[in-house]
Amino acid sequence: MRILGVDPRSSDVPHAATRALLDGGLVAFPTDTYYALGAVATNAGAVARVFAAKRRDAGEPLPVLVADQDQWRAVADALPEVALRLAERFWPGALTIVSRRAPYLPPALTGGRDTIGVRQPRCALAIGLCRAVGAPLVGTSANTHGQPAPVSAAEVALDLGASVDVILDGGRCPGARPSTIVDVTQTPPRIVRAGLIGPGALREVLPELQLVGS
Repeated sequence: MRILGVDPRSSDVPHAATRALLDGGLVAFPTDTYYALGAVATNAGAVARVFAAKRRDAGEPLPVLVADQDQWRAVADALPEVALRLAERFWPGALTIVSRRAPYLPPALTGGRDTIGVRQPRCALAIGLCRAVGAPLVGTSANTHGQPAPVSAAEVALDLGASVDVILDGGRCPGARPSTIVDVTQTPPRIVRAGLIGPGALREVLPELQLVGS
């Protein structure tokens, strides 16, 4: 495990982190909410390492981070107009959009489902990692499954330890509420997890949006 200092406001990514990801390794890094555990989302072996490191049950899908809409389209089978409207308004930011998955993705990534949750983060470093690798990254929280999401590199190191190849230390994360999740595969679209972006703001874009449990 290597710990490297970084500025989360910069898109400059240490070569060691890029190399680790391209080699199928795991890299923990700060985002605009918590520290994330990153792996190349299209690499089945790397995805398996994420599940092992987090002790996460198979069948639970992993969220994906992208640098831009081109990377989003690389993991989505088709993007409905409502998805594009949400992304136009709230990306980069704390909104995860669930759409149909591309068929070639590792089945474990999506828990065997035909959908995938994707977000473009606001953190410049996270976007820089996706761009440096040239692929979407797994963006799950960097903690053992069921434990609190970490807001510092030290918390990641104490929890995941040697399971992570590189930890990028960008200081403390804001630790805000998690991203809001909207499923656009349903008609009408539905909020499946309440988060940082409230339903009022979402309904300014999609008045037909359904709330959690409705």
